[in-house]
Amino acid sequence: MNRRAPAVALVCVVALVVAPFVGALPAGETGDFVLWQLRIPRLLTGVLVGGTLSLVGAAFQALFANPLTAPSTIGTTAGATLGALAALVLGIAASASGLPTVTLAAFIGGAAASFAVAALAVSGRARMNDVLLGGIAVTLAASALASMLQAFAGDRALFRATQWSLGHLPQVGYSGILTMLPFVAIGSIAIFGSRRGLQALVGGAERAQTQGVHVRRLRTVILAFGSLGVSACVAVCGPIAFVGLLVPNLVRLVMGASLRWLLPFSWLVGAAFLVTCDVVARLALPGREMPVGVITAGLGAPALMLLVLRRRE
Repeated sequence: MNRRAPAVALVCVVALVVAPFVGALPAGETGDFVLWQLRIPRLLTGVLVGGTLSLVGAAFQALFANPLTAPSTIGTTAGATLGALAALVLGIAASASGLPTVTLAAFIGGAAASFAVAALAVSGRARMNDVLLGGIAVTLAASALASMLQAFAGDRALFRATQWSLGHLPQVGYSGILTMLPFVAIGSIAIFGSRRGLQALVGGAERAQTQGVHVRRLRTVILAFGSLGVSACVAVCGPIAFVGLLVPNLVRLVMGASLRWLLPFSWLVGAAFLVTCDVVARLALPGREMPVGVITAGLGAPALMLLVLRRRE
């Protein structure tokens, strides 16, 4: 057993348990409403989103053999942003099939962009570096279309799109959690179920094939189901930067590179990290609330620079 595992797990669990009670709670029924309808839902949202982004980031980094790979690398975030912006600018009805239209459009956009790149991996005619370049191309194309839509957007739609793009966790009730839960659960189960094959793939595709791993199928499962979970997270909460890139690198630094520890602890540390960032966002400006995506970007950028410098050393 990894000697650091119990300490890391304990710190994460304590952070998750304490988070809803940080900050003043009103007395009486108002306090109960704030705790059970506001803070607990955003805690659960942070757990699902932070855990999923970090788990998928760790899986993608192993798949591409590149520690700087993130869930957004294959175009998921850019596609979701394009979908959400299209719904806002075109003024589509506020809801469809019981779901907010922006959420539904963001999910469709993220999934479409991701599956376009996954199809390239399934074809068998492209190496993983080519798939990575395909993801960059999809990201650039989606970003260009989003910029074009912004040029035609009214002030109100542009303001709402800007708010959405900063990333947020606040939830009133549990509908958002129930919306993304099936997708993040399926994605996480698929990645955990592919752990052994993914570990074999770390040694190279040829070596993995000699161990009985169907490499093309494995790549398809990781890309498709991982992107499905990320699309659901981005659709509900907007793009939240650096979590899927930074957390797996931090866990690798502390726990080692074995996927036996890297995958589950990336999920746990990612959940605790995002929930903690959300507490900071909630308390940083008295009387106002800062988007959690601003906090993760502010912490993630310098931390990533330190990780890059450490790797060079």
